[in-house]
Amino acid sequence: MSLQVLLVCGTGASSGFMAVSMRKVAKKKGLDYQIKARSESELENYLAETDVIMIGPHLSFMEAEIKQLVTGTDKKVILMNSDYYATLDGEKALDHLQSVLD
Repeated sequence: MSLQVLLVCGTGASSGFMAVSMRKVAKKKGLDYQIKARSESELENYLAETDVIMIGPHLSFMEAEIKQLVTGTDKKVILMNSDYYATLDGEKALDHLQSVLD
């Protein structure tokens, strides 16, 4: 079964580039991950079909609110690190994701 990952940022632009980077790495590693990017305003429209929500570091103030949205589900919420987010390092982002899943 494929893992549904949603990257969330302000407008969806920077997370869009990060999603592309992460998809390339996931494909290379043979991981069945569906990685999409959306703006924070669209988050609730995609919650039902999402397993993991990764939040852009500039939205750290929303982390508690998003965790509350998924309370009672097995969905994971991960705050991305600004070191790999700023450089759009998909490999480090994927490593972070997998460390939380393990």
